[in-house]
Amino acid sequence: MAEEKDAEGTEAVVAELHKKIKEAFEVFDHESNNTVDVREIGTIIRSLGCCPTEGELHDFIAEVEEEEPTGYIRFEKFIPMMTRALLERKYRPIAEDVLLRAFEVLDPAKRGFLTKDELVKYMTEEGEPFSQEEMEEMLSAAIDPESNTIHYRDYITMMVIDEN
Repeated sequence: MAEEKDAEGTEAVVAELHKKIKEAFEVFDHESNNTVDVREIGTIIRSLGCCPTEGELHDFIAEVEEEEPTGYIRFEKFIPMMTRALLERKYRPIAEDVLLRAFEVLDPAKRGFLTKDELVKYMTEEGEPFSQEEMEEMLSAAIDPESNTIHYRDYITMMVIDEN
């Protein structure tokens, strides 16, 4: 009896996930032919609350792409992979405390903020550099226009995905 209820609950969860996945996929299915441009897959996955790295995204695409890549991903191949990723809670975002520690490393004086110039320097000269477009998008969301600084605790709160 309890197993039947568990099965029904799981089926309901899967049905709800399938609905969300289909809705997200359809936004980018411009031809209404159950395919999307492979370049849209990252956006679709992220719209479903997942945060894969570029490597994880590349691996995901490789698994759902046709034997002979066409540049398009079919819904029938996408939905089982995406369902499994959501059920297994793959591609979870980085925890808020980890993000905070990362910003604190960049702020050794513990001021609680970084200047726009400091942020631009770190994001374009260290690690994998941001493109100009990525930098502008981040700055538009992160920088307080009055002080020209990023108060990183506020920015982290804005960035974190509520999983409930």
